[in-house]
Amino acid sequence: MCKNHGVAYVRPGEVEVREIDYPKLALGDRKCDHGVILKIVSTNICGSDQHMVRGRTTAPEGLILGHEITGLVIEAGRDVEFIHVGDLVSVPFNIACGRCRNCKEGRTGICLNVNPARPGAAYGYVDMGGWVGGQAEYVMVPYADFNLLKFPDSDQAMEKIRDLTLLSDIFPTGFHGAVTAGVGPGTIVYVAGAGPVGLACAVSCHLLGAAVVIVGDMIPERLEQARSFGCETIDLRKDTPLEDAIAEIVGVPEVDCAVDCVGFEARGHGSDAGTEMPATVLNSVMNVTRAGGSIGIPGLYVTGDPGAVDEAAKKGSLSIRLGLGWAKSHSFHTGQCPVMKYHRQLMNAILYDKVQIAKAVNVQIISLQQSVQGYKEFDGGAATKFVIDPHGMIPN
Repeated sequence: MCKNHGVAYVRPGEVEVREIDYPKLALGDRKCDHGVILKIVSTNICGSDQHMVRGRTTAPEGLILGHEITGLVIEAGRDVEFIHVGDLVSVPFNIACGRCRNCKEGRTGICLNVNPARPGAAYGYVDMGGWVGGQAEYVMVPYADFNLLKFPDSDQAMEKIRDLTLLSDIFPTGFHGAVTAGVGPGTIVYVAGAGPVGLACAVSCHLLGAAVVIVGDMIPERLEQARSFGCETIDLRKDTPLEDAIAEIVGVPEVDCAVDCVGFEARGHGSDAGTEMPATVLNSVMNVTRAGGSIGIPGLYVTGDPGAVDEAAKKGSLSIRLGLGWAKSHSFHTGQCPVMKYHRQLMNAILYDKVQIAKAVNVQIISLQQSVQGYKEFDGGAATKFVIDPHGMIPN
């Protein structure tokens, strides 16, 4: 029997690579004839993983992390008809049955059948159904015919694997944030946060035809990364009010739409930099988005945060100026990205050289053993998207 190793959450601030069970085509005590086993080609460290590793969720010790997975099919259940052994596939981080009401409506981020606790499931994530994560050598994927995106040419895909690995989460998530904010030809958009999702969102805004893409962050290296592909940037460490900084760029103190790519661990701007203020991004984007504009919120907000700044925030209750958003007739769109809504189109954009997403988010390939150091560097604000190559399959 092949051995398997995966990245496990140990305690706040600590992960380690452990030997874990080799996956089986099983769901508890019953067979999973609709599933496949993948040899993982690439699996990425995500900012959502970092929330757990910081101890900001109720993640249990020993949880195998990782929901961004690209792999090679090495075993298929008897009911899998259209995915075959040898196929190279992208795995949406959402686990979806394809049968429930929400899946049939395309809302695969809130499938009703894959998580007994709440709608929606994901690999290797707290409160998301207990599915084993994919920062490992092998993983089992259920409902394979419905979930998996097969690359049409494996050799071509391996040549572009640094880009295609981002289809499992951050590229569709950033794109979803832009789409739900109403980004289109000629729009002026503000993207809060220049981490990997924020950068992927900024790339998506360009792809959608935005006239000006403004990115705000407090880490100079991440802002430089945003400027590398044509974004305007705002250093939020400075005391300049956000609306004034926007006016310096576009002449007026507002934007057509905004995207929150930060989430619940947001920190204050200017003199408040370094102070955790979980509602600050939501309030600031309402302030600078024009009346009638839309706000996309792919940044993560949780229902349980043991490390929150106050008792209300520990339950996900934040001091949001909803009255301001109401007065300006803002539209808000929250929740997990339904990856399957976008990933095929974004795959084509990559394969036909319409976008260079890996370059934009600064992909760096590391081994499974290097993942521990990768988590430390990412937590320190590295302007890098760490992609784990468990089997050494990604060409230089």
